[in-house]
Amino acid sequence: MTEKKTVGMYDVFSRSGKQTRATHYCAGCGHGIIHKLITEAMVELGIQDRTVIVNPIGCAVFGYYYWDCGNVGAAHGRAPAIGTAINRTRRDAVVISYQGDGDLGAIGFNNTFQAASRGEHMAVFFVNNAIYGMTGGQMAPTTLEGMKTTTSPFGRDPLTAGYPLHVCEVLNQLKAPVYIERVSVADTKRIMQAKRAIRKALEIQRDGKGYAFVEFISPCPTNLGLDPLKAADFCVEQMEKEYPLGCVRDASASAMARAAVAPAPTVEAYFCQGGQHQAPAAEVDEKARELRLKFTGFGGQGILSLGICVAEAARLEKRFTTWYPSYGPEQRGGSASCSVVISGTPVGSPAVDHPDVLVCMNQPSYERFVKDVKPGGTVIVDATVPMTVKAPAGVRVVSMPAIDLAIKMGVPKAANTMMLAALVKLGVTGLKDEHLLSALEASFKNKTALVEKNRLLLKEAEAWMDKHLAL
Repeated sequence: MTEKKTVGMYDVFSRSGKQTRATHYCAGCGHGIIHKLITEAMVELGIQDRTVIVNPIGCAVFGYYYWDCGNVGAAHGRAPAIGTAINRTRRDAVVISYQGDGDLGAIGFNNTFQAASRGEHMAVFFVNNAIYGMTGGQMAPTTLEGMKTTTSPFGRDPLTAGYPLHVCEVLNQLKAPVYIERVSVADTKRIMQAKRAIRKALEIQRDGKGYAFVEFISPCPTNLGLDPLKAADFCVEQMEKEYPLGCVRDASASAMARAAVAPAPTVEAYFCQGGQHQAPAAEVDEKARELRLKFTGFGGQGILSLGICVAEAARLEKRFTTWYPSYGPEQRGGSASCSVVISGTPVGSPAVDHPDVLVCMNQPSYERFVKDVKPGGTVIVDATVPMTVKAPAGVRVVSMPAIDLAIKMGVPKAANTMMLAALVKLGVTGLKDEHLLSALEASFKNKTALVEKNRLLLKEAEAWMDKHLAL
């Protein structure tokens, strides 16, 4: 009798620096069986080089030492999110999300539910042993009623802990999943059924047909306090009563393969609208020094729009530029900032930690960022801000009544336009006035009535600058 060699796994497992053919799983654990079935199907279907398995937090956290294919580790419960990202960037990949009942059914359940609802192209292999295996045998979402665990020593009570979670049945309420089945690895007959289900799920991925979900009823002898044979009997006699085996849904025959990826647009097409370029392509100019600007204030003050305007003006001058926003969860009233980098060469990073120019519309932003301005730099701050923090030596500070001027002109929300006027008059951006004005007007392309109003606002702010500041 010859021993059949397992395919799809590494020849030697080098976990903890030791080369061995033994896994870290306990005797009688179902994970090793499931690993073998997955890797064999992967090889038989010819998808090994395309496959990426997303590893969970749980007993299978070291799966990447065994599976001979692409592997990515995920935060607890977040394997579907990682799988989604892989799908969106590598459409040719066959994505497998391998998770346990604690990882998928508890902290990660909404990730799984939403991925299934979207019909993400992945095969989810869900190992249900009704207990938290790796962390000491706590009660899991799938723990049976009356089952004793370290956190339910008197047995699971539905009145306080709820009922066992039936994941297959929950997902079956959604429209998008193509295939859902529950199998077991408790004996040879059931293992053969599990093998067919794995192959089906991976065929669906190979053919690009959509979301597949396979649940495995699996023994955990150590945490059940049973020997391997009795742990397998527990799966058959008790778990299968709560979680009946069988195919819940199979729409693979009618499922359509997803369309091929459209080619990425050219730079010319991306910046072209109606046959006319929105802005010229950037050109290398080694003489143009890199300028870093930060715009800060409250959400609703037009901080992000001001940054976009400056970035667009830079593009009109064929400069390389980036715009990078940062804001809190509040749409209005929370902190907001954006960073703009303008350069004559490609920009390495959009982050601005030490700006050459800082625009502040509120006190918290001024106090937070003024100390970071480079020597020789410029700070433009609204006159309503008390400057209790001194700027670094060699930094010019200009106080501008942008908010008051905007209120005077009857447009309280246009304080950002007043700040743009300050940038124009001070000449700190290195950009031509005409391009800054063109960028401002372009920002109101859908509100043409505001274009002339903002021109008047600019003139009012520039007049104030001429009168009160020695430029």
